[in-house]
Amino acid sequence: MLKFGPILLAILYGVVMFRWSSWRLAKELDRKSTELADPVLRVLCQQMADALDIPKIKVHIYEIEPVNGLAAPDGRIFITRGFFERYKAGKVSSEEMASVIAHELGHVALGHSRRRMIDFSGQNALRTAMAMVFNRFLPGIGVWIANLLTTLLAARLSRKDEFEADAYASALLVKAGIGVAPQISLFRKLETLTGARGAATPAWILSHPKSEQRIAAIEANRAKWLG
Repeated sequence: MLKFGPILLAILYGVVMFRWSSWRLAKELDRKSTELADPVLRVLCQQMADALDIPKIKVHIYEIEPVNGLAAPDGRIFITRGFFERYKAGKVSSEEMASVIAHELGHVALGHSRRRMIDFSGQNALRTAMAMVFNRFLPGIGVWIANLLTTLLAARLSRKDEFEADAYASALLVKAGIGVAPQISLFRKLETLTGARGAATPAWILSHPKSEQRIAAIEANRAKWLG
């Protein structure tokens, strides 16, 4: 039992840290967000709500500059002020913003926050176990190798979540009468909007799939659905 002690502690640490970071994020969002009041986006949100047979989709603006969307662990949906300002400046269309909201709804509906807590705890346990094994044969660098391997695993799981949320968003946008064209057009301009330089980064270490991969998956789904 004692030899499994470090692994059990790693699992406990993962659970505690995930809950702590979720609590801190919720407090931060409470402090720095307001409900979205844009009339055009509200109409599109209502179209999606009707498609889901729910009364309303509530979206908040998170008062930070980076261009991003966020599904909080408590189920709330956010777009950042930076993203909203790009929309107000005409760099992003209302339908493209709706595709972001649909994507974040996908994370909530598919339980990705809950899954990430399990993944994070499991990765801590795996990291600890691998470090114990590798250090027997490679003293001094075993921990480094364990960290690298678990980082690659985390990135792969995160990319899987993003593809799933994209597919959910595509289905919802089609059902709501918005279609997937805005989703595709947003991905084509995303790197410019965010200032990301992912093109030079190997896909296997990114936490999000590259835009061309996401567009290809969306187009494949659309072709399959139209049959």
